[in-house]
Amino acid sequence: MSRQLSVVVCVFNEQENIRPMLAQIDAALAGMDYEIVYVDDGSTDGTLAELKNSGNPRLRTVEFRRNYGQSAALAAGIAAAQGEWIVTLDGDLQNDPADIPRMLDIARRDQLDMLAGVRQKRQDGMFLRKIPSRIANWMIRRASGVYLHDYGCTLKVFRADLAKSLGLYGELHRFIPVLADLEGARMAETPVRHHARQHGRSKYGINRTLRVLSDLLLILFLKRFRHKPMQLFGGWGVLSLLAGSAILFYMLLEKILGHDIWGRPLLMVGGGLFISGLQLIALGILAELQVRTYYESQEKKPYKIRRIHEPANQTA
Repeated sequence: MSRQLSVVVCVFNEQENIRPMLAQIDAALAGMDYEIVYVDDGSTDGTLAELKNSGNPRLRTVEFRRNYGQSAALAAGIAAAQGEWIVTLDGDLQNDPADIPRMLDIARRDQLDMLAGVRQKRQDGMFLRKIPSRIANWMIRRASGVYLHDYGCTLKVFRADLAKSLGLYGELHRFIPVLADLEGARMAETPVRHHARQHGRSKYGINRTLRVLSDLLLILFLKRFRHKPMQLFGGWGVLSLLAGSAILFYMLLEKILGHDIWGRPLLMVGGGLFISGLQLIALGILAELQVRTYYESQEKKPYKIRRIHEPANQTA
């Protein structure tokens, strides 16, 4: 049965936060038509037992067989959600469910597809949380061209059709705004409250900044060359092929003039560039064929239509 709103919460070893968070969500959304979807990401404490024994009639629980990570948990929760709007929320009590009604009103009023939260007066450690987050946010903004301030804030409001089309794999939850931008979403951001963690411990630290770098390369490829990989591989391939050909032609002239070219580094560089150019061009062709196969085999389109505006009825 479709509902107005689905609140998706992903948890891993958050036993002590389950009941307080459920109580906060129910208090914040009183009078609304909503469901709560919890995803237990392979917890090893009593988290799942707390969810099963909560007695909350609006709660649905998705249980993973093992820990798959936040991106997989978000994808599973969003897939299970039945609401017209979907809210994603951390399960550690640091996001405040009281912000949800206001965010939902803004998203509806401004006809947004996604509204992202920006944590105000963030209650986290400086060196292990704030500094890595600022570095990651700066890198993502500069590289992607999607200028939001807080990529790490889980509290977001989505239209269900957008949320279900994001394609969350690996650890791409950090790049949700960029993925939404790839889908042509209308986005905005708004300040939200942030609280200090009361129970349990954070699962994230400074090492996540390094993982952002590798994921960022994938995001840049998806943003710029997802539908046209030949422009990336073919461009570099042609450049490499031309450079290699020029060097090899020069080596041929040297040979004709009677100079010994065997073993010269320039000859090896020219040969390497020539072969690399051929390989890059071939890779681009294969990537283009895969893109075409992906869309044509599933009858998908490489574009997104928001709506079709019909002409107004004309009266005689």
